[in-house]
This record gives sequence, structure tokens and C-alpha cells, in this order.
Amino acid sequence: MAQVAGKVFRLGWLRPTAPGGTDFMTTGVPDALRQLGWVEGQNLRIETRYADGQADRLPALARELVAQRCDAILAVGAAAVRATKDASATLPIILFGNFDPVALGLVASLARPGGNVTGVLITSQGTFAAKKLELLTQAVPRKRRVAMLVPDDPAVQLQVLETQQAAAALGIELRVVRVVAVRGADYAGAFATMVAERCGALFVAATTFFVRDRRLIIDLAAKHKLPSIWEWPEQVDDGGLMSYGTSLSRLHQRLALYVDRIFKGGLPADMPVEQPTAIELVINLKTARALGLSIGPELLLRADRVIE
Repeated sequence: MAQVAGKVFRLGWLRPTAPGGTDFMTTGVPDALRQLGWVEGQNLRIETRYADGQADRLPALARELVAQRCDAILAVGAAAVRATKDASATLPIILFGNFDPVALGLVASLARPGGNVTGVLITSQGTFAAKKLELLTQAVPRKRRVAMLVPDDPAVQLQVLETQQAAAALGIELRVVRVVAVRGADYAGAFATMVAERCGALFVAATTFFVRDRRLIIDLAAKHKLPSIWEWPEQVDDGGLMSYGTSLSRLHQRLALYVDRIFKGGLPADMPVEQPTAIELVINLKTARALGLSIGPELLLRADRVIE
């Protein structure tokens, strides 16, 4: 179905984070939509609502977006999807995040969502936590105590559980360090805890909060000489040591395709929830050298991309 001539489509966007900073989604999704012919100020209007790290604000914000008569709502994270689904059983909802929408009752199945929710998942099953921890221990085999930085957000609990299970299997002591991921979060205090706990490496949870605040986290990890592993290659481009996951730009392109299909008359019930297939290991050798770390040849050979 072609675009409706003269109509300005409204895309609601519900996010758990605070506005401000570069978190890739802010520009990545509109850029991907533009490539498909959806241009803000012409045939597209984006209504964005931020919860400022306060999950209890999401239901009211979701109802606000529904009242704006959006043509679709892009909801980031399980709590945002739940709040939007509770606000409307008919408005198309495009999910994005790292959770199990079937287990949470948001869709009937990934292949046949069956309701008003579909979208794009960050991982193919569970999380990449176990694999990331394994890769981090290969990079720093003598570091047996690892800090896991997580936001004070129930949505990351699956990552925490999978990382704890992997740590037990690998004989790693895992210290879970939480920050209240609002504006002005106490990252310095979190790193002081890691130092006090004598942690030798850092596992950064996959969350939009840490995409937003990645530069501060990267700088603190460098200051305290903590090798770090992340989810997205873009975070390693900015100075993180390693990442294992899919590309954010690729995910944004997939999200834009879902928006495009819905604007053109597609029904979420008939659109399978997408799981990523292209997973990459990226290593930043510049960061490794700054940390005084030598990455073994076996790990380098496994890398899909190495930043020299």
C-alpha cells in the first residue's frame, strides 16, 4: 500500500530514559525512517515521551500518547510495552528491547503475535550475558572478580540472572553494582564500589540507560583501568574494550521497516516479532593498549571487527 497523500502520520515514542545526550536511537530511528520516505515536518510527526528513569510514570505517558491519536507507538523496554498495551488494545505497538514478550503475555507467539503488539528484539533468545562473560574472561583470564553494572530497573533482571549463572559455571566472583539511572546518576560512586570490591573487569548491562551514559562509563572504566564488555559495537567505537551483540544501526533500520509497514496498513497481529541474526564480536585494540592489556591471538581471530 502506498503512502496516503497529504496525511501526516504520528509516531508515538515511549522511552524509559531521560531526554538529552546521544543514545543513537534519537537520531538513528528518524534517519532510518527518512530513508523509507518518512520525513519529520513533511509526512511524519514524532511524539516522544520520556519517563526519566521512573517506571511508574510510563502508564500515564502511554495514555497521553494514545490520546494524541498516534498511528503507531514505538515502546522501548518491557515496562513501556506493558504500559502502552494496557492503555490501548487496538493501537499498533512496536516493541524494542531485551525480554521475552511471550512469557510476559505481550504477544501470543513470536511467529504469530495475534494482537496489537509486534516489533524487534535485541537478542535471539534470553540475553547474550553468558557469552559476553565468557569472552571477557578470555580477554582477562587472571581477573576472577567481575563487576556487573546495572541500572535500578527490573527489566534487566533476566540479564542479571543469566550472568550470575554463567559466573557460577565459570568460577567467577560476580559483584552486581546498581545505579539509579536518572539524570545525574552516581556513576562515580558505583565505580568506587567496584574498586573497593577489588573487581578486575567490568560487564556493562545492555540497557538504553547505558547507551545514553556510555561516554561517562567508558571514561570511568579507563580511569580505574577496568577492561569492559558491552552489548553494541557503537559503544566500543566510543572506547569500550569489547562488545558482543548486534548493531544498533541495523536494529534501527528494522524498527523503521515495522513503522513503515504499519503506516501502510500492515497489522501487528500478522507481523512476526523479529530476532537478530547478525551477531558480532568487536574488539578495540586502542583501548586495550591504554589499559596495558594484551589480547590473545585466538580471541582476535574470533573477532568480526578489530579497531586498531
